[in-house]
Amino acid sequence: MECASSDVNSLSNTHLQETQQTEDKPRSTILNLDLLDCPICVEPFTIPIFQCDNGHLACASCCPKLMNKCPACALPIGNFRCRAMENVLESISVPCPNAKLGCTKNITYGTESTHVKECPLSLCMCPVPKCDYQGTYNDLYGHLDSHILDNIGKYYFPFALGKVLGVYVDLNETALTVMKGNKEGLLFAVHCVSKANGVYVTVGYIAPCSMDVGEFSCDISTTVEQRTIAFKSMKVKNIQKLSSKIPREDFMLVPSYFMSGRRWFMLKICVTKLNQ
Repeated sequence: MECASSDVNSLSNTHLQETQQTEDKPRSTILNLDLLDCPICVEPFTIPIFQCDNGHLACASCCPKLMNKCPACALPIGNFRCRAMENVLESISVPCPNAKLGCTKNITYGTESTHVKECPLSLCMCPVPKCDYQGTYNDLYGHLDSHILDNIGKYYFPFALGKVLGVYVDLNETALTVMKGNKEGLLFAVHCVSKANGVYVTVGYIAPCSMDVGEFSCDISTTVEQRTIAFKSMKVKNIQKLSSKIPREDFMLVPSYFMSGRRWFMLKICVTKLNQ
């Protein structure tokens, strides 16, 4: 009996040690990441996650679109959160999509798109039309020199912060001007979008949102036949890619009647750093 008791104690101790080792070391497992996608929009879940009384899941974006009615069982959905699935998401980390470019951060699953917008190693698209180049901010700065060598200098104007620059815009040829600050190492894109009601003019700083170089504003104006339109202290946003859509904010509109049928005009632009 003593021998049997000793054997039982030995087995118990061994089991305890194995349990402690398991608790002390993270356990690895294989997880099908597709299970972490919303079954409605098939996009990665982000917190909060909601469930109906039958346990069917939906993301926060889909619930209002479904009129808070579960498509699987018609029960209400959007009132109760699924804390268990939220805990699962918070426990899973994945490498930054820019890991190959040198980013070493691990981020919570489902937040990749948000992180990419802020990652300093995110790629920027060359703003020159018909150019498919994309690279990091520093690489793009050097890449634009190749367009100058290719005799496409109309896209490039050297400038300095706090100095007024005159930019000629010919809407028949290009609606883009790249302002390159040789001393500051900065790139700004002056972009014009033509619509029936006029020309929308924006100025964007070509860089990921997280580039820690400060904030900028600009004064911009144009004069046609002794009539002037001016926009003072317009906010300059970070952009990684030009958009042909009508801007919703931070733009100057040159009305069609102001242009009098012209397809060209001059802009005076002065970019200022706000936190100097």
